[in-house]
This record gives sequence, structure tokens and C-alpha cells, in this order.
Amino acid sequence: MELKAGLSAIVTGGGAGIGRALTIALAHEGIFITIIDFSQEKGIEAASLAEEQVRKFHADLKFPAVLFFRCDVSNSNELAAAFRKHVETYGGLDLCINCAGIANPLSFYEDQTDGFKSWRRVVDINFVALVESTRLAIRAMKDVKKPGVIINVGSASGGVVLFTRSLALYKRQGIRVNVLCPEYVQTELTAKMDAKYIDTFGGYMSTEMVVKGAFDLISDESKAGACLWISNKRGFEYWPTPAEEEKYRVRPKASRKKSADVLQVNVQIPRSFDKIVVHTLNHNFQSATRVVRAPLRLPLKPDHVLMKIIYAGVNASDVNFSSGRYFSGSSKDTASLLPFDAGFEAVGIIAAIGDSVKHVKVGTPAATMTNGSYAEFTAVPSKNILPVARPDPEVVAMLTSGLTASIALEKAAQMDSSKTVLITAAAGGTGQFAVQLAKLAGNKVIATCGVKDKARLLKDLGVDRVIDYKAENIKTVLKDEFPKGVDIIYESVGGEMFDLCLNALATYGRLIVIGMISQYQGEDGWKPKNYTGLCEKILAKSQTVTGFFLVQYAHFWQEHLDKLMDLYTSRKLKVIVDPKTFLGVHSVADAVNYLHSGHSVGKVVVCMDPMYSNRLAKL
Repeated sequence: MELKAGLSAIVTGGGAGIGRALTIALAHEGIFITIIDFSQEKGIEAASLAEEQVRKFHADLKFPAVLFFRCDVSNSNELAAAFRKHVETYGGLDLCINCAGIANPLSFYEDQTDGFKSWRRVVDINFVALVESTRLAIRAMKDVKKPGVIINVGSASGGVVLFTRSLALYKRQGIRVNVLCPEYVQTELTAKMDAKYIDTFGGYMSTEMVVKGAFDLISDESKAGACLWISNKRGFEYWPTPAEEEKYRVRPKASRKKSADVLQVNVQIPRSFDKIVVHTLNHNFQSATRVVRAPLRLPLKPDHVLMKIIYAGVNASDVNFSSGRYFSGSSKDTASLLPFDAGFEAVGIIAAIGDSVKHVKVGTPAATMTNGSYAEFTAVPSKNILPVARPDPEVVAMLTSGLTASIALEKAAQMDSSKTVLITAAAGGTGQFAVQLAKLAGNKVIATCGVKDKARLLKDLGVDRVIDYKAENIKTVLKDEFPKGVDIIYESVGGEMFDLCLNALATYGRLIVIGMISQYQGEDGWKPKNYTGLCEKILAKSQTVTGFFLVQYAHFWQEHLDKLMDLYTSRKLKVIVDPKTFLGVHSVADAVNYLHSGHSVGKVVVCMDPMYSNRLAKL
């Protein structure tokens, strides 16, 4: 939900502490507010300050910009009356922040009373009243059939967290309920606590941090049933992370995954087909390759399938493949293999199957990550087929690019949450996945790019700090804004960028090298560089620099592809495909050149057969 003037909000406990800070922050956005508080004096004072700010947005109001209700929130009748008055005045309810809370005047183990003035009273106000207020807010939002956001301020209260998470399904009705769990903010309640105890948590945090957390929960449409924990030591951390959720699922996702549907598309199998082959070793892909017409040999081997390719993915490392970099042995040994097929990844439809193949059928949408994907057809072992829901370009993007990001961040970077993560070339095919997965895990994300349009895209993907290296000095930004260094770096550029990243790495930091695109297109192709002093640098700060090559993690491909598909279909993950169109096998070399031009955004794909693409779209 976009915070804008004219929305209306109810804040319980809005007269003091965190509630007052949130009230004033909302007023600065021009939002009409009803303050519910037990203290007449504090409530009126907060209402007066808020009214002054809201009036700046609404000059000629015929109704009050801010309402104050003196109310004991544990009294359900009084609370319901306050909600009714708000809806009558403002015509509905957009936001509800439940912030009312008290402290127990007696320690629990010393309390010899019946609890009606101590712990029972705390439970009634801090939990029961919060449940009732949430119920009233949901009803008010449903009555006017408008989307809304509810934030429960739960501190460290497990009951509030679990209650809020149980309401995640209300998102289907347009109502998002989240819980905000700040540690210690300086208020009247916390002033009574032992200062030494507060110091063990890093001292008091600022109300500005709490306001930012609340506003993030309001504006992020993906958050429903989310718990945002805020602390001085760890910053902003969503719990549970996707990895934590995965641990505690009653059934593994694999058992819930539906098999791919068979598409009713009649695939005509020709006698021959076009494909790209590397005929000479050269880092210039256009010079190294040519299109040839090859016979389609049937019958297939018993354990093979024939796939009609619809989309093929373009990768920066295509030029390394065409220069023979990915083959073992000498250049003479590699040259003896010529000509060989090019292309790493594709999606399409199974056109024919060998006699022993049982797990896929003709018409099954599928993906493959084997050499020979720059072709109209490819025959591959059935074990190398990854069933998918649809042979769409977004699925191609999830293969080499998406899987590299997902597996590298989990296995090589050992990424958890509350870390600072730097992604280089972040608007590219794999960078787009890395920034989103790092954000979904609850991290602060920095991203580099070199075009304003790419910077805007990265902001839309949730990046906290975009560094446009054509407008800013990366080294200066990292040194000034992140003086403690960066915890995890996902590096794909190489050269000077690698040096910058290594110098910006924090103590215990992990630098993951997934490529070095700046070195692929030199005059003589990819040449290794010496990094003098590398061992001394990583030794001094207990750092890790590790390489990642996707082929060596093939046993994780299906698991992580399923995870990416789950995130994509649940709209937690965006997949950006470059809008420039490349049609047919003859356009592959142009697509590779375009990727290396630096102008591409997201994943570059080639549509091998536009006719089938259009038919699938209609289906």
C-alpha cells in the first residue's frame, strides 16, 4: 500500500512512546488518524501535534483531521465505539496499528495477588485487546471492500507473533496483517527497566528505526503474516526466513509438486533442423560459430528424448565456450573436437521419447541445461530433462541465471539474514535473482549498475542502495556508507571490480566469484590475472573468496528450480526478460553480442520458433 494523503489510520496507544512516534510519522504523510489511548493528557497532546501536520495537506476540511478517544482497550465496548466513530468520520479504515501496552508493576515470581491488577491486566491489554482490535479492523476493512494493512506491535511477545502469522490468509481478501517486533525504545515503560540489561541488547534504538520498519510493512505488498524484528545489533530481520520456513514444513515441497501437464501441441518432426556449431576456437562468438543444417536421426536411443526448443538462454560465458575455455586438455586437444554444438540452456516441448523413458511424455514442457541448446531440436538423455510448468522465457531465466544465484548464495555464500550483501552487475540475468533472493532472506542489499534505467529497475526490485558507477565512485560509496565492510559479495564482473570488492569485504566476509564478464571480451579473449597479496588480505580478516561453477552443483538443480518457481508463482519473485526480440537460430550471434554490449536488462533470450511461441501463448 502506498502511503499517501487521504488514507485513514487508527493507532491504539498513540498518545505516548512508539505509538506516538508512529502517529506523528503518519501525520507527516497527510493521513487522517484516530488516536486511542488511556491517558487524556497525552492523547490530546499527540492529537494536537498530528492535526497540525495533517492540516498542511488538507486546507478546507469539514471534519476533524485527527480524532482522539480516551479508551481502555481492554473494554471491548469502548474499543468498538472508537472504531465505529472512525469509520463514520472517514468512510472506512486503511491502516490499523495496535500499539497499546503496559508493563507488569510486579515481577511474576513475587506476585501474590489474584493478578487482576498485575499480570491478568497485562495479558488483557497487551494481547486480548490486540486480538479484539485486529478483529474490529478486519471487519471494518471488509465492510467497505477495500484493501488494508494491520500492524501489531509485538515486541518480543511470542503470542502476538503467532496470532499475526495465523492471519496471513487474509491477504486473499486484500487485508495484510503483520507484526513489528522492536527491541527496546526509550519510553516510560522501558525507563523503569535496568539500564545494564538494556545495554546487553545494544542500548535503546531510535524511534526512526521503528517508523521505517512499520512503513516497510505497510508499503511492501508481499508481506502478510510477516514478523519484522528490529534491533540495534542485527538491524532489520524478517522471521522466519524462507530457509527457516523450509525446515519446518510438515510436507516437503517435492511431495506437493504437481507433475507437468502435457500440452496439446502437435509437434511436427522434420527430417533436418538448424543449429549453431562452433567451427573454430575464438572468443568472438560470431566469428567462431555458424548455422548448419543437421539431419534429425530417429529412432532415438532408448534413454533419450527429443525436445523441440522454443526459447534458448543467452549467457556471457558463451564466448568462453566458443573459445574452448570449458574443455580440459590443451588447445590442440580441444580443437580436435571441432565442430561442436553451442548453447547451454533451453525450454521447449518433448517431441519424442526413447523406448525406456517413462517419467516424461510427448507434449511435456521441459527444460534442459546441456550443450546444443542453440538449435531447433536437441536429443538429450532423459535424466537431463527438468520438467517445468510451461516453456516460457521466464523459465529460461531461472536456469543458468536463476540457479546460479539461488545455489551460490545458499551453498557458497552460506547466506542467512541481517547481512549486508553486494551484487555486482545486478541488473543482468543472474544479478536480478541475487538481489531479490538476498532481500527475501532479510538482508540489506547494495547493487552496482551503469545505466539510469537499470538503477530504477533495481530500486523496483527492492535494492536498498543502488550504485550507478557512471555517476558515482563505487570505492568512495562503499568506504563512506559501509565503513565496516560488506558481509557477502556476489561478483560477476572481475578485473578492477574484483579488487574493489575484495577491499570492501568485511571481517569474516565471503566473496563469491561466479564470473568475470569484463575479462571475456578482451583483444585476446579471457586471460587470467594475478591478484598480488590476495592470501595476505583474506588471512588478515578471516575472509573467504570462493568460486562457483554451476555444473558442479547439478544435484541441486531440480530442488532450486522448484523453489524459484514457487517464489515466482506466489509473486514473491519477479523475473525480468530483456524486451529486445531475437527470433530464430540465425539471430543467436546478434543476441550474444547484444548481451556483451552492456545495454541488456535482465535475461536475454532467443525465441527459436515464433510460431510455437504464439500457439503456446494462446493455449
